[in-house]
Amino acid sequence: MTEDIKEKDYFILYISLTAAVLIGVLLMIKSSEADKFAPIRAQLDQERQQMNIRILNDYE
Repeated sequence: MTEDIKEKDYFILYISLTAAVLIGVLLMIKSSEADKFAPIRAQLDQERQQMNIRILNDYE
């Protein structure tokens, strides 16, 4: 008699782990880009606030 030993198929597990790792890498890259451009964003916000003050002072 021959006994067939069924092995578990881990294909779905491998795909889900790969997807989780790729999503983690993308989130890390996105986070580092946001940190890199934070000073520029702060400067743009400051300039925008200064421009708003100038416009409001001209009409008063």
